[in-house]
Amino acid sequence: MYQQILQDCILVVHRYCIKRKEVSPVMLGPAYNHTMETPASFILVGIPGLQSSHLWLAISLSTMYIIALLGNTLIVTAIWMNSTLHEPMYCFLCVLAAVDMGMASSVVPKMVNIFCSGDSSISFNACFTQMFFVHLATAIETGLLLAMAFDRYVAICKPLHYKRILRPQVMLGMSVTIAIRAIIAITPLSWMMSNLPFCGSNVVLHSYCEHLALARLACADPMPSSLYSLIGSSIMVGSDVAIIAASYILILRAVFGLSSKNAQLKALSTCGSHMGVMALYYLPGMASIYVAWLGQDVVPLHTQVLLADLYLIIPATLNPIIYGMRTKQLRERIWSFLKHFFDHSNLGS
Repeated sequence: MYQQILQDCILVVHRYCIKRKEVSPVMLGPAYNHTMETPASFILVGIPGLQSSHLWLAISLSTMYIIALLGNTLIVTAIWMNSTLHEPMYCFLCVLAAVDMGMASSVVPKMVNIFCSGDSSISFNACFTQMFFVHLATAIETGLLLAMAFDRYVAICKPLHYKRILRPQVMLGMSVTIAIRAIIAITPLSWMMSNLPFCGSNVVLHSYCEHLALARLACADPMPSSLYSLIGSSIMVGSDVAIIAASYILILRAVFGLSSKNAQLKALSTCGSHMGVMALYYLPGMASIYVAWLGQDVVPLHTQVLLADLYLIIPATLNPIIYGMRTKQLRERIWSFLKHFFDHSNLGS
């Protein structure tokens, strides 16, 4: 009898705690996980607190997205169609432009749709697919920037051995290594996130499926995946930035050791483009990660979301402008391609 009463009391407390969400799903064990319902979709709210500015944000994002698509397409086409540009630096730049377009295309159209029409629903699978590709593209980009820095180091510090060191087989190996490293780094995070129980609210306080915004909706402790994201990105980006910085220190030493002023200016101009692009990637990216970790008590939520949104689109928009304007050989090929294209268009009309 007493045993039955005790069991009934435990059952009542158990149900009460579930109702109040004061018991962790992990503590409740398999029985609770079995009854949990995974949401069929999430609701992306856009930028919390800036709903009145959504239309202007949509116009700005659309403009930047169009510029990014046109500029990066021009770079890819110009490099692809001109055999004189089939050098390691331009090949890496071509891949970088393609990755930029892919990352921007994975988030910007949906964001513009949210800001314009209010269609904020995204399916569970589509949300985690979007998150995976955003993180994967970011990991690939930091690897490409490292490869481009190595290319400039060899070109300036070891010019006589450039073609021997950066053979096509070496470039292919570097590209494959960059892709494999990104997949290995991102897959565990995606697995941890997709296996978290989501039994409460499905409203994501963000304009795309950003990792920390999704983790806050989990009914279990999201700290393991959040720590993995913070530590993993810090190690990857930190090591890449350290190697890039070391390579540019050696590059600058070699440049200032040149006797010709023209050679110095040419080398500095090329390196300046790379350093500008790297600043566009690393500074907003790491700021976005650490600002999100600080939370709303330090940085307002709308500032966090806006910074994360701009980080995904601004580099893709400005990269073609920086490389197109600052790299003479590429600039000449782009103008030649555009002139050839418009001449044919005029003849056709």
